[in-house]
Amino acid sequence: MDRTTLIGIILGIVAVGVGMILKGVHLSALINPAAILIILLGTAASVIIAFPTHEIKKVPKLFGILFKESNHMQPKDVIKLFTDWAQTARKEGLLALEAQANEIEDPFLRNGLSLAVDGQSADYIRDVLNEEIEAMEERHQAGAAIFTQAGTYAPTLGVLGAVVGLIAALSNMENTDELGKAIAAAFVATLLGIFTGYVLWHPFANKLKRKSKQEVQLKLMMVEGILSVLEGESPRTIEQKLASYLPANERKELQEESVVKQYEPA
Repeated sequence: MDRTTLIGIILGIVAVGVGMILKGVHLSALINPAAILIILLGTAASVIIAFPTHEIKKVPKLFGILFKESNHMQPKDVIKLFTDWAQTARKEGLLALEAQANEIEDPFLRNGLSLAVDGQSADYIRDVLNEEIEAMEERHQAGAAIFTQAGTYAPTLGVLGAVVGLIAALSNMENTDELGKAIAAAFVATLLGIFTGYVLWHPFANKLKRKSKQEVQLKLMMVEGILSVLEGESPRTIEQKLASYLPANERKELQEESVVKQYEPA
C-alpha cells in the first residue's frame, strides 16, 4: 500500500479538524447534508459531464493506483538484468536470450526483447516501443485530468453551496437567533469545496502524474537497454549508460557495487 496517500489524507483531516477546534468551532458543524450533497454529488456530476464514459469507468482503477505501491521493477534491478543479458549475448549470441524473454513478467520488456531476438532493426524496435510509451502517457494524462478537473470544480461548487445557504438564511431574517447559525452553515459548503479540491483531488492528480513519469523513465531505460544489447555493447558500457537515469546517490552506490564486483576473487 502507498502509505503516503493515506498519511496525507489523515494529516489533512487532522489539520482542518484541530484548526476548527482551536478556533472554537465545533466539529458537528461539518455535518451538513446539503453541503455534502452539493460538493460531492455536484463534483461527480461535473466530471461525468466533462469526460467520456470509457474514461470515467477507469476511476476505480485510478484510486487503486493511488493507494497501491507500484509493482514495477526497480531501476537498479533493470540495470543488473541488462548487464547479465549483455554478458550472455556476447558469449552465446542474441538467440540465447529467447528462453529468458518468455519468462519476463513485464509485458513491455518482454515485447522489446522478443523483437530484438527476432532480428528486428534497432530503428524499428525504438519506434514500436516509443509509440507504446506515448500511448501509455496519453492514457495516464487522461486519468490525471479527471482529478485535476474535479479539483477545479469542487471549490467553485463550494461557493455555489454558500450562495444557496445564504439565500436560505436571508429569507428568514426575522429570526435573528438562527440567522448567524444559518450563515455559518452556508460556508460549510465552501470549506468542503476547498478542502476536497486542494487536499484531495489536485494532490491525487499530481501523484498520478508523478507515478506516470516514473514509469515512463523506467520504460525509456528499458528501450536503451534493449537496443544496447542488440548492438552488442559491453556490460560495463550498458551499466554506465543506464545509470544516467538514476539519481546521483543511487548512481554512486551502483558504481561502488560495480567496483566491488570487479575486484572480487573468482
